[in-house]
This record gives sequence, C-alpha cells and structure tokens, in this order.
Amino acid sequence: MNLSRLDLNLVVALRALLEERNVTRAGQRVGLSQPAMSAALARLRRHFGDDLLARVGGHYELTALGQVLLNRTSTAYDVLERLFASQADFDPARESREFKVMASDYAVAVFGTELARVVHEEAPGVRLRFTQTSPTVVDDTATLLSAIDGLLMPHGVISDFPATDLYDDRWVFLVSADHPEIGDRLTREDLARLPWVTYQRTYDAPAVRQLGMLGIEPRVEVSVDSFQLLPLLVAGTRRIALVQGRLARLLAPIAAVRVLEPPYEAVPLREALWWHPVHTHDAAHSWLRETSARVGARLAANGAE
Repeated sequence: MNLSRLDLNLVVALRALLEERNVTRAGQRVGLSQPAMSAALARLRRHFGDDLLARVGGHYELTALGQVLLNRTSTAYDVLERLFASQADFDPARESREFKVMASDYAVAVFGTELARVVHEEAPGVRLRFTQTSPTVVDDTATLLSAIDGLLMPHGVISDFPATDLYDDRWVFLVSADHPEIGDRLTREDLARLPWVTYQRTYDAPAVRQLGMLGIEPRVEVSVDSFQLLPLLVAGTRRIALVQGRLARLLAPIAAVRVLEPPYEAVPLREALWWHPVHTHDAAHSWLRETSARVGARLAANGAE
C-alpha cells in the first residue's frame, strides 16, 4: 500500500462508521452530509475489498473484517491525533492539553494524586486522564504506548522503550490486626500455609514471581483488580496480602490490619513513566516528563517507609 495516496480523512470516516454502524449518524458525528459519508463508505469498501457494514434486517452490522478494524481504527485515530497535536513550544500556565496516562490504582494513589496537585497549581488548562492498565501491556506494548501519553509501570515488566524513573518502593505484607496465628513477624511457612488475597494483574507484582523462586506457591483465596481493596479483604480474616509499602501507609486508616516485613529479601520496586519514542521531542510531553520527574523526586526524598 502506498500511504502517500491514502486520504487520511478516511480514517476519521472509518472510525465513525464502525462505531456508529449507521451512515447518517456517522456523518453527523464528523460533520459530513449523508451523501458525502456514503461516498466515503464506498471508497473504504473499494480499498478493503469488503462491505465493512452489512445490512441485517433494518440495521447494519459489522462484517468480520469490520470487527477486526474497529479497535485498530480507534488506535490509529489516537496516534494521528497525538501526532498532529505535537508542539514545538508549550506554556503550561496558558495552554490547554489532555494527557492520557495508563496506571494501576496503586500508581494513581501514590504518584498520580501528587502529580495532579502539581498540575492543578502550575497548569490550570491541563487535564489528566488516568485509565486502568491494559491486560495487553506486555504482549502489545508498542501499540498501547502509541495511543497514550504515558504508562506508569515498575521496571522488570516491559523494556526497550524510553522511561523516566520516578521513585522506589518496597513490598510488605498485610495481616489482620487480630490475626489469631501471626505475631510480630511472618515466616516462609506462614506464606505457604495461609490463604492469600492477591492483585490479579500479576505483572504489576514482580515480587510474586520471586516467591516461586523461593519455592512458595501462594494459596490464593481471593483475587481482585485493585490494590486498594486488599486491606479490606484481609481485615478480620486469616488471609495475607502482598502490597507496596507506600500504599500500605496510605491505606492504614481504612482497615484493621498490620504491616509486616517479608520473611525474605524482597526485590524492590522502581516505578517509572514509560512513553513511546514518537513523544520524545514534543514540548508538551517533555513538560509532562519533567514534571513527573520532579514529583517522583519529591516522593523519593520522603522515603518508602
């Protein structure tokens, strides 16, 4: 395919058609008349050699290829939007911009809240949009990063992309304040015999993989897609949970739990902001990275205890 011969306006039309599944509504969404959108659909059908939208009864449904293109078109649109939003200069006090950052609830609670405070003070026109980390982050990192401004993720999960280191953290265990079997410390035998509450996106917890190297297989009783729910699922039970030290300190008031040190030398956690190389020379993105580094340095100075 010769990209220079492709009308990139068709990407806008294609996204609207695939998401709306209606020519009239798609045209209204992008500001085209019904005949103009019909002509765009005809060009797209010729290009792909497929109907894309097939009439079923009184409505349209996506063809098999149309379904495949649905997510790809959304990603391509986001990439193009970010590409043409790139700036040579950026004045945070005067300009308007939205940054989309993907992160776990741990990263938002510990780092994102501090970043948002600084942005609120220094850049009143800047908006931050935090979204939950995608399950495809490891398998399709390039595509994911190309559609967002940054990914908050510890080292040891992805590689080969630029990153700004933010702060270090450590791993601790949570047990109920009234746990009937645990005193002031945990043993490796405790980790093997007691039931666990775990964060189900295991790539965010490389320390869990360390347990396997120690011959410990957690007996998972409950898994949840939120680090912040772990204390509530530990309190009043025999369960244990592995959580980041900074988050444990923040969550201490919400549940009757105790924080205990691991009975082994747990691997530390170094949080970073990862981004796609396409953003490297964008002035607005440079400001985001520099601001993130400042916030990270402030957290680092406060320590992980």
